[in-house]
Amino acid sequence: MIINHTYKFIFIKTQKTASTSIEIALSSLCDENDIVTVISPKDEAIRQKLGYQGPTNDVLPITSYGLGEITQYFNKTKRKAYYNHISCREVKELIGDEIYDSYYKFCFERNPYDKAISLFFHQGGYQKWKSIEEFIQHGGLKIINGFDQYTIDKIVAVDDIFKFENIQEGLDMVSEKLKLDAPIQMPETKSKSKFRKDKRPYSEVLTSEEKKLIDVIWARERELIGYTF
Repeated sequence: MIINHTYKFIFIKTQKTASTSIEIALSSLCDENDIVTVISPKDEAIRQKLGYQGPTNDVLPITSYGLGEITQYFNKTKRKAYYNHISCREVKELIGDEIYDSYYKFCFERNPYDKAISLFFHQGGYQKWKSIEEFIQHGGLKIINGFDQYTIDKIVAVDDIFKFENIQEGLDMVSEKLKLDAPIQMPETKSKSKFRKDKRPYSEVLTSEEKKLIDVIWARERELIGYTF
């Protein structure tokens, strides 16, 4: 997750949408005054090699705590901090209404059927599960926040939701809105791209029952973005 004060934007990092690669690309616009959350050591090495801004200001200082929160701070039971896949609601609570409402906010979403397959392989694939259906029935899709991450009280709380299928097009639009001198470029080394073994289109992978399960679980995302099978 990134909050950039120079260009006044907030990037909400959704799951299974190449969000880490996007975050690395956006880090090129950041400095030590911005808020950049921690990513995995492997991904951090990519960001460092590119010379982009690493994690900074993600844990809030004690001066931001109220009297009732001080005890929790010193007991280390609850620290106020931004994190990887934080929701819009949490960001707004931490950064405040004025900045949240005035900054440009965006995220990416992905075709739910393709996202389900990607998640399946990321969570062990056929080495762990007999089928995608078994994975879904055991609650495998519940780790994705999706709709609840970029909405507040069921109302979309970002200015733009771009499609994973058109990442560069989305980043080009972001570049235009931020009035950048050059377009935002994705890093050549892609993060987490080796988990998925079956590269067939989702329509050739999913059974009718698996499709129905995804339709129900991710109905809000599918209807909001207009994804169809």
